[in-house]
Parts: sequence; structure tokens; C-alpha cells
Amino acid sequence: MGLNRKQKKQLEVSRKKLDSLHQQLAGAKAQPDDPADIPRIAGEIETTLATIRALKAEARGR
Repeated sequence: MGLNRKQKKQLEVSRKKLDSLHQQLAGAKAQPDDPADIPRIAGEIETTLATIRALKAEARGR
């Protein structure tokens, strides 16, 4: 079965956040003003990817 409306919205928001984080990571690597930014952003990317994976797994499990 597919995702319900709330899950679709969560997935959409997570994907947009992931795109934004990838851009931030590229910028942080290009101009490393704060060395702590790169690991922080990478961690946020992993968290967002985990959220996306969980939503997709939940949709497959129904």
C-alpha cells in the first residue's frame, strides 16, 4: 500500500531539506569558515536520510 497524505508531506519536506543540506555542505566544503560545520551538516544529512528510509519502509510494510 502507499503512503497516506501526512507521510507524503513528511517525505516531501525531508527531500527538500536534504537538497538544502547538500547545498550547505558543498558551500561549507568550498569555504570552510567553521570546521565544525561540515560534520554537523553531514550528521543532519544522515538523520534526514534515516527519516526518508523509515517512511519508505513504513509504506512497504503496510
